Amino acid sequence: MNSAFASWSEFFAMGGYAFYVWLAVAMTVIPLAILVAHTALQHRAILRGIAQQRARESRMRAAQAQEAA
Repeated sequence: MNSAFASWSEFFAMGGYAFYVWLAVAMTVIPLAILVAHTALQHRAILRGIAQQRARESRMRAAQAQEAA
């Protein structure tokens, strides 16, 4: 199988269309990376909120048990 490009410099030049090709690649990869980072941050925030809610409920149950005793 033959490569479409003879060298790495030809590959990066993309036959004279490098600006358009690499701009399209960047406009695809950058938003995907942002999406992954945003999803990870949201996941952490949700887990942190759940942990806080469970702790709050635990404190409320402990206070109710103490009042009942």
